[in-house]
Amino acid sequence: MGSGQVTSSVPSEFQGKHITVAGLGVSGVPAAKVLHARGAIVTVVNDGDDARAREQAAELEALGITVRLGDGATLPEGTELIVTAPGWQPDKPLFRAAGQAGVPVWGDVELAWRLRGPDAAPWLAVTGTNGKTTTVQMLASILRAAGLRTAAVGNIGVSLLDAVLGEERYDVLAVELSSYQLHWAPSLRAHSGAVLNLAPDHLDWHGSMEAYARDKGRIYEGNKVACVYNVADKATEDLVREADVEEGCRAVGFTLGTPGPSQLGVVDGILVDRAFVENRQKNAQELAEVSDVNPPAPHNIANALAAAALARAFGVPASAVRDGLRAFRPDAHRIAHVADIDGVAYVDDSKATNTHAAEASLAAYEPIVWIAGGLAKGATFDELVAKSAKRLRGVVLIGADRALIRDALARHAPEVPVVDLGRTDTGAMLQAVTEAKRLAQPGDTVLLAPACASMDMFTNYNQRGDAFAAAVRELDA
Repeated sequence: MGSGQVTSSVPSEFQGKHITVAGLGVSGVPAAKVLHARGAIVTVVNDGDDARAREQAAELEALGITVRLGDGATLPEGTELIVTAPGWQPDKPLFRAAGQAGVPVWGDVELAWRLRGPDAAPWLAVTGTNGKTTTVQMLASILRAAGLRTAAVGNIGVSLLDAVLGEERYDVLAVELSSYQLHWAPSLRAHSGAVLNLAPDHLDWHGSMEAYARDKGRIYEGNKVACVYNVADKATEDLVREADVEEGCRAVGFTLGTPGPSQLGVVDGILVDRAFVENRQKNAQELAEVSDVNPPAPHNIANALAAAALARAFGVPASAVRDGLRAFRPDAHRIAHVADIDGVAYVDDSKATNTHAAEASLAAYEPIVWIAGGLAKGATFDELVAKSAKRLRGVVLIGADRALIRDALARHAPEVPVVDLGRTDTGAMLQAVTEAKRLAQPGDTVLLAPACASMDMFTNYNQRGDAFAAAVRELDA
């Protein structure tokens, strides 16, 4: 049963309450339906007034829900609660007005959390700048291998409202949470949570790196069993120290090196656990081989360790970690091997849309012909280029902000040959791949890891990755 099918037969804290839902789309429409079904007097406000918004508005108005299109700034009179789409920025006039009026603001995650039943499945929650989706999918695969009823939900595209209100019963949920969602989820209390990494991202939304980190750290608040952090990223451990958790909750680190007590790590090609074992000062439990991780790139091994830590916190046996990792298949455009041509590997990591993700991708290969560029979103590239320079055979630049990367290459890797493509038409990717092939030598990897968003040339990173794969296939024809 989807969230739109919920009935109002159960006594509801929302009965007769004036609630404003901010934004239509994948979260606003289900939230409006759920609240209306529970007896709330719902008004939906939306900035846009396009064909899709009018279609969604008509669907809600047919249920008796008021919708105001093109007017997302004004607080409707009598509003007692706002439920917002996660992407709406905190400094919008609507929220300033709510603050002045003492009206609380929840996100869809907060609403789902509060609507859980008394026997609701615990949440194992994951956030971080990069790797969230892969880690949550790995976690769900491990939990399923243990025979548990689970689903990967949240920012991953499956509505949390559907998960908590549907007919299917779960033992545990693997939940991906963005910084936006966490900002609007003040009462969330996960069984265990993980922050995979922290790097500057979405700073235009949060206002500062400090605010961004603070919202990520909300995932640890009230954790019951484990706060999982990245040993290589001290900022994640600092967030654990600042969190107010339940008594007995432990800090559990993951590392690509040899793990200390209360950590998971790697020893001689084996993923091992020294956190959820008896006498963790001396003992370690083998979980899986590095070769069980698909693909076994360093940042993906880190994702696997984080997923394993959350699963072990829930009591999953070591054998399920191994079986779940073996069964896992990553989504498209995440360090996906496309083809080998004349001894050169072609790898699609179009999902590497920021510098932190691109750095992880570049660290997985050597030597590399790097295809990069797009919309920089305010990013700078000096640190990325400086760290990766020694791995680069050559670089092919595309996209609107390619000059930023070109200038960083001139400063930190002046000896690396660079091809700067100014075209943005549909044939640009084929030319980029052709130029990359010319630069590459047998044993090299041609890597699409753009470090930028895609919308200057493509609909999204999926289309960009598809264009890369099609160009590679055309080369091999």
